[in-house]
Amino acid sequence: MAAGTRAELVRELSANPTGALVFEDASGRVVDLDWRDTPPLPRRSRNHRASADGLDWVVTSREFTLLPRHWDWLARQSGGASQALRRLVDEARWADCGRTALRTAQERCYRAMAALAGDYPGFEDAARQLFSGDMGAFGEALARWPVDVRTYLVALAQVCEEDFA
Repeated sequence: MAAGTRAELVRELSANPTGALVFEDASGRVVDLDWRDTPPLPRRSRNHRASADGLDWVVTSREFTLLPRHWDWLARQSGGASQALRRLVDEARWADCGRTALRTAQERCYRAMAALAGDYPGFEDAARQLFSGDMGAFGEALARWPVDVRTYLVALAQVCEEDFA
């Protein structure tokens, strides 16, 4: 197992790419590498805005559907609909108490586990332990698997700061 940026992995694997699986750690998904030259860094979008406090913010607009009563309620909120929706989303994130972050970590780990170890003995038991939230039992279920696979899966199963985004 190895870790690195996409460009580093392309350089390392270009000599012998056969059989290599590359995972995106944030999602646990298998990714396809672009074997051509590494593309330049993306340019800032026209929606990019720098705030007064120096932090960079990206504003994303999307369309969604609400019932008329929801639009009426939003129209009556101070600061307008956008501010009210941002406030509601932030309140919901705090009320979540990490449940979504835990589910994100479990799903990320399961995707990688299915690709790496789907045919390993005890896979089903390991999956049950992962989704039960018992990390001790999960570690025990992985005990007969190769150390590098175990280490990677346990790391993916950990909730990280990005999971709270």
